Amino acid sequence: MKKEKSINQEHLSVYEVFIRSNRGLDHKHVGSLHAESPEHALMYARDCYLRRSEGVSVWVVNAKDITASQEEDIANFIDPMDDKPYRHATHYVLPDNVTNM
Repeated sequence: MKKEKSINQEHLSVYEVFIRSNRGLDHKHVGSLHAESPEHALMYARDCYLRRSEGVSVWVVNAKDITASQEEDIANFIDPMDDKPYRHATHYVLPDNVTNM
């Protein structure tokens, strides 16, 4: 019977993975993974999320380094700007020749 090597979970951190599909576009969150270091996370992200050349750039961010607001606090966190529609991207009409914005 073959003895399997166990991975020590204590040394693994959760990393969030972001991929940019084409030059000029935003990075999009595609998933999470466990890794021992940022370098390992980058290699794992490449193997898991770029197997078929789905992107041109990869970011990995240690999840513990992310500070985020909570959904239930959003009303107190931001100004809704309902009286300033020009600040919303939906207010503007894009020309036909603009494909990515």
